[in-house]
Amino acid sequence: ARVHNLKNISVDIPRNKLVVITGVSGSGKSSLAFDTLYAEGQRRYVESLSTYARQFLGVMERPDVDAIEGLSPAISIEQKTTSRNPRSTVGTITEVYDYLRLLFARAGEPHCYQCGRRIESQPASRIIEILEALPEGTRLVLLAPIARNKKGEFRRELARIAEEGFVRVRVDGEMYAIEDVPPLDKQVRHTIEIVVDRIVIREGVRTRLADSVETALRYGEGTLIAEIRPPEGEPYEEIFSERYACAACGISYPELEPRLFSFNSPVGACPACDGLGVRTVFDPDWVIPDPTKPLAAAVEPWAGREGIFFRPMLEAAARALGVDPQTPWNAIPEPKRRELLYGTKRPITLRFSKGRVLTRRFEGIIPL
Repeated sequence: ARVHNLKNISVDIPRNKLVVITGVSGSGKSSLAFDTLYAEGQRRYVESLSTYARQFLGVMERPDVDAIEGLSPAISIEQKTTSRNPRSTVGTITEVYDYLRLLFARAGEPHCYQCGRRIESQPASRIIEILEALPEGTRLVLLAPIARNKKGEFRRELARIAEEGFVRVRVDGEMYAIEDVPPLDKQVRHTIEIVVDRIVIREGVRTRLADSVETALRYGEGTLIAEIRPPEGEPYEEIFSERYACAACGISYPELEPRLFSFNSPVGACPACDGLGVRTVFDPDWVIPDPTKPLAAAVEPWAGREGIFFRPMLEAAARALGVDPQTPWNAIPEPKRRELLYGTKRPITLRFSKGRVLTRRFEGIIPL
């Protein structure tokens, strides 16, 4: 090799080993690593592309070497100071990650996470059968998503759907009459869904249900969200798609797109760790270090903050759960302790000392 400061050197580099090139300034370290090995790897990669693709990449000169044998595909990370950002990886810095996301989105074949079967389309007739089979008295809100986690003000979209006869939308989880939707920040991501219909499952509802499902699929471009409120139990949501669904399990999936494979996107990130790979959790033993204290005084982070919010809220929640606030923490049954720590799944009636009554879910000591 005779590139730059290299003077007719020959070198054997082992495979599958971490090799470090050292030397004094000007000895040719970068010339060997970047201008010889990496440059030749890139040149060979470009030559493997089609003539059409090569015209956009330009012609790369061959390094001044007699021969390079057994060269693996090369990736070069630019020599610069990088931030200690947990979202930066070798894949994102080198942009290889972008190609992988595109590959999985375009060539991937989705399979059901429960049964392993390949995901197939779910026609409108099947969606209607699923919803019609819900228990009698179940209340449905059929929603057609028109924007999912996208930036914009959406004034034109809201005006258009109002002209077409719809009167309500759900914006970022909140229901509004279309004329009452507050101005949306165009720099913030929003999710907007049209409220197509509100239906109670009962005999003779199939015709109306079928019309509403087809309308929601049309406006949602093949996707429908059903907010389901059964006569008994907690309300929940189901996503139905004409494009991707498991016929055996009845589970619908979103259409594959690159951002689904990005841990830096809210759409593709793990909901538990937000794409960071680690979770920050509270240790209950540090929150309540002395379990012999009564509940009202046991929460260590709230010491000295018992004013108008924390202690009254906790005492009201304890009373609603049938627990005396003066009961020592270690004497409270475990299920009640979990509800006090992490919140209640159902609304409870909170009664405060001055006669105020509030019905809502208690968020829990740790979330508060």
